[in-house]
Amino acid sequence: MTPRLSVDPESTTPPFEQVRAQVTALVDSGELQAGDRLATVRALAEELGIAANTVARAYRELEADGLVEGRGRAGTFIADDGTGRAARAAARGYVDTARSLGLDEATALDLVRQSFRASAPG
Repeated sequence: MTPRLSVDPESTTPPFEQVRAQVTALVDSGELQAGDRLATVRALAEELGIAANTVARAYRELEADGLVEGRGRAGTFIADDGTGRAARAAARGYVDTARSLGLDEATALDLVRQSFRASAPG
């Protein structure tokens, strides 16, 4: 089950982002490992005193990051790591940089494709 998480209602960081960041930190620290099951959306929302949709959004963001995988009625689990964590961190860093430069998603992705083609072996 998910280690104790908390949400600071006074924080300027949205609650879903607080949950997402805490789960990410727990994975990065090794406290949560591949295959660990997270609390259900409803149970975590009740524990934190926030809306279930808020927890669901955090879980969706974590799934989009490749950190967790939803298995339907079986629940949400920490995804297998492999090299994925390093790739996700690099991708997130690139997205942050691209956004700070004012690039839209299509332009940022085009630049990645160009870089792949330019660095292709052979």
